[in-house]
Amino acid sequence: MCEVISQNDVLELAFSSAKSYQDPFNEIQLKAIFIEPDGKEKVVSAFWSGDQVWKIRYSSAQRGQHPFRTVCSDINNEDLHGQEGRIEVSRYEGSNRLLEHGGLQSSANKSFLEHVDGTPFFWLADTWWMCLTKRLVWPDDFKLLTKDRVDKGFTVIQLVAGLFPDMDPLDDRGANEAGLVWNDDFSCINPAYFDKVDEKIIWLVQSGLVPCIVGCWGYYLEHAGEEVIRKHWDYLLARYGAYPVIWCMAGEALMPFYKSEAFSDPEKKQEYINQMRGQWTKLTRHVKQSDAFRRPITIHPTDFGHDMLDDSTLLDLDMLQTGHSSYLSLEQTVKMIEQSVVREPRTPVINSEACYEGLGGTSYQDIQRFLFWSCILSGACGHTYGANGIWQVNSKEQPYGKSPTGVAWGNTSWEEAYQFPGSAQIGLGKRLLERYRWWEFSAHPEWIDQHFAERSYLRPFVAGIPDHVRVIFSPFPAAWGGILVKGIEENVNYRAYYYDPLNGDEYNLGKVIPNKAGNWRSGTATIVQDWVLVLEREK
Repeated sequence: MCEVISQNDVLELAFSSAKSYQDPFNEIQLKAIFIEPDGKEKVVSAFWSGDQVWKIRYSSAQRGQHPFRTVCSDINNEDLHGQEGRIEVSRYEGSNRLLEHGGLQSSANKSFLEHVDGTPFFWLADTWWMCLTKRLVWPDDFKLLTKDRVDKGFTVIQLVAGLFPDMDPLDDRGANEAGLVWNDDFSCINPAYFDKVDEKIIWLVQSGLVPCIVGCWGYYLEHAGEEVIRKHWDYLLARYGAYPVIWCMAGEALMPFYKSEAFSDPEKKQEYINQMRGQWTKLTRHVKQSDAFRRPITIHPTDFGHDMLDDSTLLDLDMLQTGHSSYLSLEQTVKMIEQSVVREPRTPVINSEACYEGLGGTSYQDIQRFLFWSCILSGACGHTYGANGIWQVNSKEQPYGKSPTGVAWGNTSWEEAYQFPGSAQIGLGKRLLERYRWWEFSAHPEWIDQHFAERSYLRPFVAGIPDHVRVIFSPFPAAWGGILVKGIEENVNYRAYYYDPLNGDEYNLGKVIPNKAGNWRSGTATIVQDWVLVLEREK
């Protein structure tokens, strides 16, 4: 058996057993041992595909021959055990950045994410928690939303692998066209569910979007038990590990179920948190050790991701959740980012759940711009957006409905929500930053006269690279009278321009001529709103 694939692309090998098993999901473990061109072994687990069929998915960045042999827990099954073959990996010639540059990893300095070939990766994510349900119809609706996000510059989609938030366990609203992800007693997974998931995951990758796969919402660990969630994760690793994904261990990992006593009783809640933190630590270590492809691991928190585990060094990305209260959440958001980016040991930081646009009739595009620019210029390695109507996938025909609390988050449809202005405006922000070596940016509050401070959060933010570029975000109404830029380096000639974060228009301010103290004032922008001021070194 010899198959040919290009670098970082995925090859699927199928193995059918003439011997029948009564409970194939739980009875049989199958894996393949690949030898990569550098001589190292890669042990890749198979997933049960239904009936008496198991499949192995493989990818590699190393060009050359990759021989393999299979190992089955039933060594007497010649259809599964001892099968041999080889895969030839050739150079990738296309334009998909995920295949060209490979999957993701933390940078050497632990301040941003990069592809495995060292190319920096700008995280701009959208939150589609429930996109694997049938409410986001495949192919037309899913492809429409995907294209919109690609066109706007998004690079990541955050989604949940079947065990969703904001509903009772195994609620019918979590079903896709093939049913629910597990049977009622969690004794067997539903491979047909994942056949439908495959279509969406593969389309995201083909579109250049990284799936950030959340294994389950946190409360399923108590409901289904540690063994079931471990099996759930083993299945995800086998089925999707060959793709350039990011693993998110759980959503709101330490939050009890909404109807439980621990949700409202502080003493019981603390007991629950202590128990779940230990179990999630154990499961995260298991995933890290089991993943043949070494995809980055993170966890979605109720506040700080690094607080969700007993051992935060297991995480390759520190996710934050900073609140959904519009202007009331802004100061807290910045403070949480600033605290996390200087924390040791260092980890790239993302605000993975900020104020969703439109949630509660608030947090529209002005809030989205503030969140994006304040987080990035305070040291985050990217940003996650969310819109009410998309995360729970309200369709026009089928609104999501009430949460277990008895209250609905709103009936805005995803068809309306994907056109909210905030998603386009933060995409413009990403495109501006990509003109520069954004991964080398650091915050420099000393570069401006009035910077963000506690109780003064509607003041400018600034980051950049000394001697090269300074990017300043001035929230409304902070730009009245212009911005005083300080400490301009001697013998560096800058030109300045205002950038309109609403539509991408630029207003050239010409050459920067500082005074003897090295300071320069920009002057007032022509429109009363928030602005981005850029000083770039003249070429």
